[in-house]
Amino acid sequence: MPAGFQVELAAMTFQRSRLVRSWTHLERQRGGGGFLGGPGERQIELDRRMLMDRVVRIKRELKDVERTRHLQRGNRSRGEVPTVALIGYTNAGKSTLFNRLTGAGVLSKDMLFATLDPTMRAVTLPSGRRIVLADTVGFISQLPTELVEAFKSTLEEVVQADLLLHVHDAASPLVAEEAEDVRAVLVDLGIDEEQQDERLLSVMNKSDLLEGQDPAREALGNLFDEGCFTSALDGDGIDTLLAAIDRRLGKDRRTENLVLGPADGAARAWLHEHGEVIASRMGEAGDEMLEVAMDAADWARFGARWPALAG
Repeated sequence: MPAGFQVELAAMTFQRSRLVRSWTHLERQRGGGGFLGGPGERQIELDRRMLMDRVVRIKRELKDVERTRHLQRGNRSRGEVPTVALIGYTNAGKSTLFNRLTGAGVLSKDMLFATLDPTMRAVTLPSGRRIVLADTVGFISQLPTELVEAFKSTLEEVVQADLLLHVHDAASPLVAEEAEDVRAVLVDLGIDEEQQDERLLSVMNKSDLLEGQDPAREALGNLFDEGCFTSALDGDGIDTLLAAIDRRLGKDRRTENLVLGPADGAARAWLHEHGEVIASRMGEAGDEMLEVAMDAADWARFGARWPALAG
């Protein structure tokens, strides 16, 4: 678990700083003689050396993990599969929503870092488009300095994601402040406000707690423009959310009409796998006339493989 390594590394860095302070305090007490005195001082030095050794080992392991992750992201990019990442303040219900969207049994707890590694699952959208959905750790306000690097390491998928689902606890009285905390961390990760506007889709989760509170729903709708209301607990709004994801990712989607012959079985199978076949009609000569919707990137790939069919 690379994020687990990072959190352990952050904790040990914090412990090491405490040991250094203890060592400095003892040095001042004995006048800076430069030798080990009692058993307490010897234990501090042993602890410091053990921590240093463990830090070196973890850093080496993390380099190997990062190389593997880089290769995995490259493979997904070459396959033109979009990544959608769930982000949000801790206890917004991200993991519960992830479970609802994917049917996966991901740990769902009311605590910081309940999800340490980005958990990823394949999801098929209403259009037939395939995406990779990534669950990430919950954000908090004023993250301790010792955990900053650990926190960032678990959010690599956020930086690389094509779309960010910003999950809000709709029932939280501090929902606006929590949203600002999340946006601030995104800026720290290198995602500026302009990029956030392009890549964020707001999700007001726990909408079941707002039943009968129309003014509250209206206020949230005004605060988070073009957002979706969902209840990961009972499934309300999930279909609407999936359709919204589809629309956001399908801005470059277009529909074309093709004519395939009996010998074009491979192309036909490819279109069914990567696109949405809206209509199909057989001609008298055995040709099949297809109406297909696909992303521009998929049309380019299709044209490269079957230029005669793409026209």
